[in-house]
Amino acid sequence: MKAKELQELLDFIAKSGLNKVNIETEEFKISVQRDPNTKQVVSMAPVAAAAPAPAAVPVPATPAAAAATTAAAAPAEAPAGNYRPLKAPMIGTFYRSSGPDSPAFVQVGDVVEKGQVICIIEAMKLFNEIEAEESGRVVKALVENATPVEYDQPLFLIE
Repeated sequence: MKAKELQELLDFIAKSGLNKVNIETEEFKISVQRDPNTKQVVSMAPVAAAAPAPAAVPVPATPAAAAATTAAAAPAEAPAGNYRPLKAPMIGTFYRSSGPDSPAFVQVGDVVEKGQVICIIEAMKLFNEIEAEESGRVVKALVENATPVEYDQPLFLIE
């Protein structure tokens, strides 16, 4: 992996708000971990046992990346009242149904039970069924179909 590609990857991770990322290919293994209040720590080691592992390289977290993450989450806050948000457990692309011709898993006004599939989030070409963490009636869908979502972003409001 070239230095420019590594820097682009680190910039993407910083903007995503993730605190820990592990990437492993046949050529290399990268582990990025940061404390959200301080800095990022990056270590990169070749997969082949013959080559020595490079030392960890500290990369400072930019205040702009933290502000961008906070700003991205702010508009999706739930309104006051007895509505509770059903939140995204991961980052990825949000889908309301299993396919373009399939009906949505839930509609506004539907009653959902704990453990019921409410949507799909695609992350790294894997389609993850997202289940309701609690029961209730869907009051509002907060995310449009086929749009990116962040970790812990409210997807639906239930009462």
